Amino acid sequence: MPLYLSKFSYTPETWARMISNPEDRRKAAQAYIESVGGKLHGFWYAFGTHDGYNLWEAPDNVSMAAVSLAITGGGALSSLETTVLLTVEETMEALRMAGEVKYRAPGTR
Repeated sequence: MPLYLSKFSYTPETWARMISNPEDRRKAAQAYIESVGGKLHGFWYAFGTHDGYNLWEAPDNVSMAAVSLAITGGGALSSLETTVLLTVEETMEALRMAGEVKYRAPGTR
């Protein structure tokens, strides 16, 4: 199953609710991904541009998109970005295939 890395940030209102009522959000994230047949591999909070990161496994892009859309639609986040992660083997295959693509830069003949 494909792996996905999500970066998220909470709204100020969400942080205020979490300060007054601390909650381990790993359990919620795990339930969301398991509802589509996936798995949560990790959940971290961070300093910096994003408040946290998740590492997910999902059956396919549509399943992961459904989870991302449901979370975003909940209104607790100010941002959510999800990146599909490729294995080294998938990247090697893509590199071999890229050699067969006849790319032409814009403005060249």
